[in-house]
Amino acid sequence: MRAQTQISVSWPTLLSAGSLLVVLGAGGLYVALLGVGALRPSPGTPATSAPVVTSAPAAPRERPAVDTSPALALPDVEVTLTKEGVERAGIVVVPVSTGAGGVGVRAPGVIQPNAYRRVVVTPLVAGRVTRLGVELGHVVRQGQTVAQVFSPDVSEAQTRYVSARAALEAHEQELARTEKLVGIGAASRQELERIHAEHTAKRADVESATSRLRLLGLSAAAIESLGPGVSEGATVDVPAPIAGVVTERTANVGLNVDQTTPLLTVTDLSTVWVVVDVYEKDFSHVTVGSPAQITTHAYPDRTIEGRVSYIDPQVSPETRTAKARIEISNPRGDLRLGMYAEAFFSGGGGVSMPMVPSAAIQNVGDRTVVYLVDSMKPGTFVEREVRLGAAAGNDVSVTSGVRPGDVVVSEGSFSLRAERERLGLRTSPSAPGSDVATAAGHAGMLGAPDVQEATIVVGDTSFEPSRLTLRAGVPARLTFTRTSDKTCATSVVVPSLKVKKELPLNQPVAIEFTPGEGEIAFACGMNMLHGTLIVR
Repeated sequence: MRAQTQISVSWPTLLSAGSLLVVLGAGGLYVALLGVGALRPSPGTPATSAPVVTSAPAAPRERPAVDTSPALALPDVEVTLTKEGVERAGIVVVPVSTGAGGVGVRAPGVIQPNAYRRVVVTPLVAGRVTRLGVELGHVVRQGQTVAQVFSPDVSEAQTRYVSARAALEAHEQELARTEKLVGIGAASRQELERIHAEHTAKRADVESATSRLRLLGLSAAAIESLGPGVSEGATVDVPAPIAGVVTERTANVGLNVDQTTPLLTVTDLSTVWVVVDVYEKDFSHVTVGSPAQITTHAYPDRTIEGRVSYIDPQVSPETRTAKARIEISNPRGDLRLGMYAEAFFSGGGGVSMPMVPSAAIQNVGDRTVVYLVDSMKPGTFVEREVRLGAAAGNDVSVTSGVRPGDVVVSEGSFSLRAERERLGLRTSPSAPGSDVATAAGHAGMLGAPDVQEATIVVGDTSFEPSRLTLRAGVPARLTFTRTSDKTCATSVVVPSLKVKKELPLNQPVAIEFTPGEGEIAFACGMNMLHGTLIVR
């Protein structure tokens, strides 16, 4: 039998041990509560599943989310240049003006001939062209001889006419004799009726031959002059059917032709059509009969009044536009076919709004900014986000961001934007797709690959810049913004990427891709403006 050991503990010792257990329990509870609090989502954040704890090193804590609502404006940023820098950048400033903005629709278009006054001239006979008396651009009168064609058919038709008329004349003499014989009883009435029937047939032959000569272009006087040994020849004159300008010449001397062969085209340019592309969103503002003001790139200070005479019932699935036709007068003939034009459809009395030159607008990702002059700090310019309205000529209305009387940079704003980007003055993102939110540093913080971004402004006659250098194998985002209505670049095409995107006015359009080494060409939809990406 094992002996029992008796341990005696005094009351003070028991009290001390109990106190220690209470302290240890409270500390453990505190630590547990801290852990639960760390996993609990913050107010307003959706709950997520519990994280899995592994032996891998803890990932760096993500940066707090930033409000990317479009209503949150970019903060102002100051860009300072030295006096020499201002001169080198070619800075020109203008005050913010006021004008009727936000009302009306502008649509780009092209001057085309009035199809109802455009005639393709074809010969009346088959044969060989022996003379063409007009060239491209010549003005012709209605009825003027523009070509001559040698045709054996004409000679044959003249011979047939002469023969038919001679037969008719001989038969008329026989008819007269038969009528006299019937009168004295020397011929029967039956014989006279037969002669009358033959005479009618002879007369029909002459009329048929006459009609044939008229169809071949001979005049009534020329046909009347024909006779035995008398001929008008086998050459037929081709007259101009209308007065106008020779806009096409598709034949030369020596060409064998038939009645369907086009020789040339005569167009009456006293009136022309302006065919414009109207976006689907503007259909409610443009209808048949709507008045339109037409301006052209060639004569920007001249405004021509016209009205919409036709709207295509079909909408292009690629551009979401419909063709609208406006007929305008062209008394001086200085509106040439193929010229670019712009139609403005007013919507009534406009609201006075701040207006800035389109050249003053720059893009920061999907935002638009201008540079204000700080009168208190020479050489300091404030980059401020603005919201744009409708364009009016070379100016654009501004719905927010500036006020009349503010002074903005109208020329050299691109240099200011480049200097701001070089200095990295924008450090906090404010909108998805902005140059800050997509900068390489932002992507690197979250462990994603770098994103190289460039903004290309589409102006009147060029892309700005038209030549860019990118890094191969690094995701890229190009943002195109068309700032002018007076340009053919209403869309951009990147053939090697099989990309074509429309460029609405003052709306940024992004193209994302990962470039490989080499050169990537891009152009406007009409292949008139070009640019190049050099990838290294």
